Amino acid sequence: MIYAIANQKGGVGKTTTAINLAACLAQSGERVLLVDMDSQANASHGLGVRVSKGEPAILEVLLGEVSLASIIRSTPVAGLEVAPSSPDMAGADVLLPTLGTRELRLKEALAGASTGHARYSFVFVDCPPSLGLLTVNALVAADQVIIPVQTEYYALEGLTQLMSTVAAVKARLNPSLRIAGLVLTMVDSRTTLARQVEQEIRTHFPRLSFQTTVPRNVRLAEAPSHGLPVSMLDPHCSGSDAYFELALEVIDHG
Repeated sequence: MIYAIANQKGGVGKTTTAINLAACLAQSGERVLLVDMDSQANASHGLGVRVSKGEPAILEVLLGEVSLASIIRSTPVAGLEVAPSSPDMAGADVLLPTLGTRELRLKEALAGASTGHARYSFVFVDCPPSLGLLTVNALVAADQVIIPVQTEYYALEGLTQLMSTVAAVKARLNPSLRIAGLVLTMVDSRTTLARQVEQEIRTHFPRLSFQTTVPRNVRLAEAPSHGLPVSMLDPHCSGSDAYFELALEVIDHG
């Protein structure tokens, strides 16, 4: 199963969700691949993986210069591998339009038996904070979309545009694409605002909301600097518990 983790808003816990959900599934015995499609490469760095200058990464895969299998790296989590990004990815929106099948590059790269469903139970694609060609590539390649939403005043802003993009990709390029659900992140249930936003989202999207909410948690914020998922840094913290619960929901949702 291939999941795109997408939201064009930055700072909503998208990469945190990609890293920690992937790690929890791997720690539960699944084979998991995390594909980093963001030029900031935070998902790669958060798992201790850095690409040296001149070394191929996911951009070179999309350009057809190397295979996906050739760039895959191991991580500190047994069963979790990453296809890393690099700062060169910032040029992708300029380079990809010059190629044929520009929206299909990631799907084609994932199609090989050595990197596709035959090898991994789950593939997660961490999208950049935009609705550009890289996110479209992720949506075309994906079976489902997970949308992290921060419980803040502007939480619903932009969701309509993202839903429209998903619908357009489904209609034109990927008929089987569906939304797995919205996951509420950075939740501080002590505040009235967080409770109001959660209620509003569950009212607007009753069948598209995961039951698990991810709390605001200092260990989640610290984990990337250690190159570890929170479940390895502090397995008993509330952030780790939340992502294990979300992993169970994803397995059940399937």
